[in-house]
Amino acid sequence: MTRAYVVMGVSGCGKSTIAESLASAMGVPWLDGDSLHSEANIAKMERGEPLTDEDRGPWLDRVGRRLASGEARIIACSALKRAYRQRITGAAGIRVTFLFLDGAYEVLQKRMAARTGHFMPTTLLDSQLDTLERPGADEDVIRVDIDQTPEEIVAEFLDALGLKDPVRAG
Repeated sequence: MTRAYVVMGVSGCGKSTIAESLASAMGVPWLDGDSLHSEANIAKMERGEPLTDEDRGPWLDRVGRRLASGEARIIACSALKRAYRQRITGAAGIRVTFLFLDGAYEVLQKRMAARTGHFMPTTLLDSQLDTLERPGADEDVIRVDIDQTPEEIVAEFLDALGLKDPVRAG
């Protein structure tokens, strides 16, 4: 059975870094979900305006379709609400496991402040946390705390996925 992965969490948690490292370890293609946002969504976020569910809908569908196409087996995408995760899974039509990067507010704020050249301002962290619906036990999700090195995070995900020989993961 084909399986895809979404590295999820609020802005600043390290989604792109972890998705890229996981993809390398697993030998599969990855994509940064931010690249699938419309120009209007990016402009809105650059102005410090949170996206609405209506803004996100077409973006979530694009994320799911990219997973379905095989163009990416791992996508970095916030997937903050249960309905968003369901929409991605529905659009993908294949098994999607969500890899949740979870962390304390202080850690997230520090990481966001250290980033350069990203369209998401640190002022939107609070709105992201307000929007976040932590994945439930009934969802296909693996949670890892981000207060460790990227290498440790990737190793923890690979271990949880049972991928001792990760290049065979697809």
